[in-house]
Amino acid sequence: MDWIQLLSIKRFGLEDYRSEKKQDRTEYQRDYDRLIFSSPFRRLQNKTQVFPLPGSIFVHNGLTHSLEVSSVGRSLGEIVGRGLRKKYPNSPAHFEEIASIVSAACLAHDLGNPPFGHSGEQAISSFFSEGEGRKLQTEVEDEGGRWSDFTCFEGNANTLRLLMHQFYGRRRGGFALTYSTLASIVKYPFSSELSGGKNKFGFFASEENEYRTIARGLGITCLNENPAKFARYPLVYLVEAADDICYQIMDIEDAHKLHLVTTEKTIDLLLGFFEENQRTHYQKNLKRVHDVNEQIAYLRASVIGVLVDECARAFMENEEAILAGEEQKALIKSITEKAKNAYETCSKFAAATIYRSKDVLDIELAGYRIIGFLLEKFIHAVQTPSHVYSQLLLGRIPDQYETDSPSAYGKIQSIIDYVSGMTDLYALDLYRKITGMGLPEI
Repeated sequence: MDWIQLLSIKRFGLEDYRSEKKQDRTEYQRDYDRLIFSSPFRRLQNKTQVFPLPGSIFVHNGLTHSLEVSSVGRSLGEIVGRGLRKKYPNSPAHFEEIASIVSAACLAHDLGNPPFGHSGEQAISSFFSEGEGRKLQTEVEDEGGRWSDFTCFEGNANTLRLLMHQFYGRRRGGFALTYSTLASIVKYPFSSELSGGKNKFGFFASEENEYRTIARGLGITCLNENPAKFARYPLVYLVEAADDICYQIMDIEDAHKLHLVTTEKTIDLLLGFFEENQRTHYQKNLKRVHDVNEQIAYLRASVIGVLVDECARAFMENEEAILAGEEQKALIKSITEKAKNAYETCSKFAAATIYRSKDVLDIELAGYRIIGFLLEKFIHAVQTPSHVYSQLLLGRIPDQYETDSPSAYGKIQSIIDYVSGMTDLYALDLYRKITGMGLPEI
């Protein structure tokens, strides 16, 4: 792959459009602005990240997480952009724009996630693999639909659909983002047929041809035609690293605020990223402030700084292999031994303690119940649109969703589009109203 072709300002859906207006913003800055002012991005403020949405203590939601990932992604992009310019001083490639591309992609990386955090993805998958949705498999497959798109539902693939698909009444190309920004979002650039039953793939069957168009335009290496598999777009590694850095470190800080982790344990986990002489330095600085939250915030910022430098270095060291389309592990797994061991210690602790806490499990249980119920009722409605009750339910669905699709695959996908776009609070409110547990205020 070649950087000159990889960094493209061509916009999906607007390939033949030429504007005479001179823009002071770059095309990638326009991508960023287009995303941050969008309704799906605003809705992230009411989507669970890990912990229940705040009561008296404010923890991260989908919106604050995405903003922080974008900030870290911008830093990674700036360091890598400078490194590539130094390595290829005469290249006409716009390396100085990498920070803008990565920060925009980071903003969008979770737009396709359903309500109730990542457990929402599992709730959708299990509805089709274990729940009432199983009986639809024969109908979908008899029509040539890809059943694994549903049983392995992936928020990353749903993000690509949200950004690219022309919903009813919307313009061609969806958000009409640049090819480079769109490709930077696709962490797993292969079909669900190659996911091995895991919730890890890059595009639904409905967007596969569109992704092929982007891959050809950017010169992304095709590794397999059918089922489709491509090499990773190089900047995906930076978007993934920014996400890995933020969710791991910020979840520990949130857990501390919620008193799920002691101050002593939190400090010990964060100091683990530093050598002994550095630890002494940071411990000395901690004594300059007495506010515990400020102490944790200081260490968290320092750890993020270390990980940004480590991941940028790992990218530059593996850049030629990445361009060659060779399989590469995540940058966070290529950092130096000290930081890698500390990160893995944090990961194991979070998996055993934080992600299994009562509040987190309660959100997951509620998500399974609410999402499963909504999918069951609305999918039945699109299959029986002449029924009176079905008509009442379908009246709740905005016109942009293609509930009248001629295929079973398309009908199901329209309901997933609707449900996955809900906020936690909207999904809960609709569940209560349909079950009769809540009524509109009069």
